[in-house]
Amino acid sequence: MKLTVLGSGSTGNAVLSVAGETRVLIDAGLSARELVKRLTQVGEDASKLDGIVVTHEHSDHSGGLRVLLKMVECPVFVSGKTREAYLGERFNVSNEEPRRRHDALKDRVEEIESCRDFRVGEIDFHPFTIPHDAVDNFGFTATHAGVKIATLMDFGHITTLITERLRGCAAIVMDSNHSRDMLKACDVYPWELKQRILSRLGHISNEDVAEWLQYGFDGAADHLVLAHLSQRANNPHLAKINAEVALQQRAPLFPAATKVTLSFPREPTPWIEV
Repeated sequence: MKLTVLGSGSTGNAVLSVAGETRVLIDAGLSARELVKRLTQVGEDASKLDGIVVTHEHSDHSGGLRVLLKMVECPVFVSGKTREAYLGERFNVSNEEPRRRHDALKDRVEEIESCRDFRVGEIDFHPFTIPHDAVDNFGFTATHAGVKIATLMDFGHITTLITERLRGCAAIVMDSNHSRDMLKACDVYPWELKQRILSRLGHISNEDVAEWLQYGFDGAADHLVLAHLSQRANNPHLAKINAEVALQQRAPLFPAATKVTLSFPREPTPWIEV
């Protein structure tokens, strides 16, 4: 298996997973044009996608979906609650977007639910609930030929379920959204937004990721990709250092030779192969 984070951050998120001849896009938060461009940059063709998996309805994870569906023929894998939230509660004659989204998804949806596995081509997906202020946010592990990878986008704290699902993963993409001190000192964000981000249904901090790496991580993953880094309340190098130091501080009996990679909003990460 291999994966690349096509882009990650508040302006849009998308991850491409590949196994054999199967190509699956996880989230479509970038514009359709940008998604096609970045797929081309990593040597892939959008028309060859076998599926699009949507983690939750927030625009930085689904904003490019409607237009992208005009360019591809693959199904969309999304929960019923997330689909309804994406469409909107009701149609509004002054706003055509809900109708356009409804038309785009017509006969294209494969409904999924937490803890019910599904398959896209050669890849088996295992969705599970993660805590965020969306209606039905999922994380995913994906397996092929005995290899397991994980993608967790937008969550406020690490649950026992998350720790259990991440055991045995060869590669993990997970948020490391903010530095607590940088967030609290950020003049641009109002206090209400800071409270939302800091809450258990918000976004996870560098410090929380580091604590989990030191005490909860099983050490199995060869690769850890830090995603959804805040451009105002984080520093990429700080996030990476926090994670690397935590890995070094694990008990000597449990070493972890995990490589930490950063994702960025404006460019794909190099391919990670496991």
